[in-house]
Amino acid sequence: LSKLWRAPQWFEYFLNHKNHRPGTPLDMISYHFYARPSPDEPPEVHQFTFFEQADHFLDVVRYVESIRKRLSPATRTTLDEVGSILPNENTPSAGPIPNSYWNLSGAMYAYLYGHLAKLGIDVVGESQLVGYPTQYPSVSMVDWKTGQPNARFWVLKLLRDNFGPGDKLVHTGQPNPYVFAQAFIGRDGKRKVLLVNKRDRPFEITLPGAGGATMQFVDQETAFDPPASIKLTGGKIRLSGYAVVVVTL
Repeated sequence: LSKLWRAPQWFEYFLNHKNHRPGTPLDMISYHFYARPSPDEPPEVHQFTFFEQADHFLDVVRYVESIRKRLSPATRTTLDEVGSILPNENTPSAGPIPNSYWNLSGAMYAYLYGHLAKLGIDVVGESQLVGYPTQYPSVSMVDWKTGQPNARFWVLKLLRDNFGPGDKLVHTGQPNPYVFAQAFIGRDGKRKVLLVNKRDRPFEITLPGAGGATMQFVDQETAFDPPASIKLTGGKIRLSGYAVVVVTL
């Protein structure tokens, strides 16, 4: 990530058609992002680090997109590895991974997904399906011993089941600095709102017209289970810590 920010000449060179043989198609570019806390950070601090680094990454994406649109607007973009990595995880000093970490990592991915959709990024891939000790266990979407999906997997499925190509994004006001919101109108005409709690504490927000709506969510209570679903009785919505929510109006 830091190299992308400090060395834009890589993109300037590659996306300039003058640097390729005539007729060479530049179909797609790809680059990666992993949030990485410092080794001396306690788990309760990771929430601040992850979302601060995610915001910095979005600035990098905007910068790269400005280069791409100027030099090769037909080239598409895939961010084919997006995730987080805990420090020292492949060393003997690494401790157990807290269950809340999987929800934090999933919430960060959902937050990036919403912002990257607004930027018109074509593909946002979550990394990776199976990590394990000696090979980045904190990047896994499943338990490497049992195959049980964790919250990162279920967040990805929640997004995949509700949003996709052809959806329209609607200008959306933000409930507060710690809850991200993005409204969509699906190809089928359904109105949906993605909500992401960026903190490990609950928030209550108001969503007008949400009475009778369906709310699907992944949080620390659903944990390693599939997303839960409830019917809303009014416009008040409570988001638990690191919750990722989709409200279908």
